[in-house]
Amino acid sequence: MLIVVSPAKSLDFETPATVTSYSIPDLLEQSEKLIGKLKKMSPGQLSRLMNISKDLGELNYQRYQNWNLPFNTENAKQAVLAFNGDVYQGLSAATLAEEKLELAQKRMRILSGLYGVLKPLDLIQAYRLEMGTKLKYYKSNDLYSFWNPIITKKINEALAESGTDFLINLASNEYFKSIDKKKFKGEIITPEFKDLKNGQYKMISFFAKKARGFMTRFILDNDITEPENLQVFDYEGYLFNPDLSKPGNPVFTRDKE
Repeated sequence: MLIVVSPAKSLDFETPATVTSYSIPDLLEQSEKLIGKLKKMSPGQLSRLMNISKDLGELNYQRYQNWNLPFNTENAKQAVLAFNGDVYQGLSAATLAEEKLELAQKRMRILSGLYGVLKPLDLIQAYRLEMGTKLKYYKSNDLYSFWNPIITKKINEALAESGTDFLINLASNEYFKSIDKKKFKGEIITPEFKDLKNGQYKMISFFAKKARGFMTRFILDNDITEPENLQVFDYEGYLFNPDLSKPGNPVFTRDKE
């Protein structure tokens, strides 16, 4: 079973890493190509490209100017500890035992607009580059066309190495679109998380993102290898809902409003 998740815009490079072990991203050659283009852009151009504020344009301009290889623990941080959004707060990787982080290295991948595919302990430097960004490079009109064949190949390889046919999709649609479903060589399971609101179960973005982190943690905590065993997931009040679920699309609901 292989898990894929999205990265996060919110980053934490201030808190010291809780582990000393690390790995190096596999696709830094491609990352360097994108960085080379981004380094030539002004803060204003970055703001327009990414549809972000002037201040964020300046911040990311500085990030790209400072981006340099080789990565080490002095100038970079493990991805699963550096990302600090809702998914990663749900996962709480800093509290995972070392053997669970080793399991995550084999069974979890993070999709990224700059790094393509990351293992949890891959070192990264600070960046912002969402997969939906229309950054042109050579014959690629956007990041999807740039990354699609590369990411699909890496995910197929990771799936084969994990010894399973099942990919657990805990990524957002924006990021999961970077995988070519026609060339993907496994079975996709996409869990959904819904909360009770005004008498109906609805997907509420903030809670759903955090729940993806809870599910990732659950899979690692319990070394889940078969999709049917996802049904016993019960973190933070979520329970499997057979009435709303479909094959390949298990739904988990929470009743507290």
